[in-house]
Amino acid sequence: MTKNLLFATFLACIALPPALPSHSDVVPDAQSALARGSARTQSAPSDSLTVVLLGTGVGPRVNLQQFGASILVEAGGDRLLFDCGRGATMRLTQAGVPIGSISRLFLTHLHSDHVIQIPDLVLTGWAGGGRTIPLEVWGPDGTRDMMDHIQQAFAFDIHMRRDVDERLPAAGIHVVSHDIKQGIVFDEHGVKVTAFLVDHGPVQPALGYRIDYRGHSVALSGDTRVSENLIRFARGVDVLIHEVIDPDALRNRPDHPSAATIDAIIAHHTTPEQAGEVFSRVAPRLAVYSHAPNTENVMAQTRKTYGGPLQGPEDLLTILIGDKIEVRRSER
Repeated sequence: MTKNLLFATFLACIALPPALPSHSDVVPDAQSALARGSARTQSAPSDSLTVVLLGTGVGPRVNLQQFGASILVEAGGDRLLFDCGRGATMRLTQAGVPIGSISRLFLTHLHSDHVIQIPDLVLTGWAGGGRTIPLEVWGPDGTRDMMDHIQQAFAFDIHMRRDVDERLPAAGIHVVSHDIKQGIVFDEHGVKVTAFLVDHGPVQPALGYRIDYRGHSVALSGDTRVSENLIRFARGVDVLIHEVIDPDALRNRPDHPSAATIDAIIAHHTTPEQAGEVFSRVAPRLAVYSHAPNTENVMAQTRKTYGGPLQGPEDLLTILIGDKIEVRRSER
């Protein structure tokens, strides 16, 4: 805790909802730096980046405390959604963000736990959310085919609502998809999104993203084991959001996976001690976990290799990145 006091000047921690214990090393003595309120930012400065961890859960299993992987980044008037795991549309609604206002989606890879809510985003954003412009989607090879097949799967509903019954605007159900490579994939209104390759074992290609806006930045790891490429692209960011796996929890799973399965899963991800080394090398102003178990063990193991500001995974956590970094919790 002594080391953490060094960061009390700009970070703080308040109690989480009773259903989800706090696993943050952000110091509680500086509560004035932490605004209590909804997950949605309130009166954020025009040059700040706002990040909302919509879902921070791990893998395809249902977790009512941590929904599927999904992160919202707001910069100026742009809303960018990264991954669309289980519950993403519900978390957007909880955060006060209209589903229909999301017209840009970026995918790290095509594992089901990162994409399973896309049909709801496509259809409800249009039929129930008022989206009148195309949804644009960026992702690794296979993204375009997946998005085309989603529209084929729901062709009857789309036809009825567009052509027969409600006569909803055709543009709102149109999807523009991009299979992308490493490099700058979006650069509008001062917001730049750079995709970079990460190492998710046999799941190739897998991507992370860096978002830059008016001198502020955040990097998202996606799913990866230790990636030198990520470290290179993330250097200099204000906030690094990284995945992590808890090997101890995996070994103690109720379904008792085989040793070979456990070893394979661990080999595709980053352990807490490894993540701590990544954080130490990147040296962000704040390190954050997402796609991570919300356990004290993860935080304690990370502290073996990293002594900087660290925030555990928590759905609907909002991070305002400006001259100061503010962490806001939802009262859901």
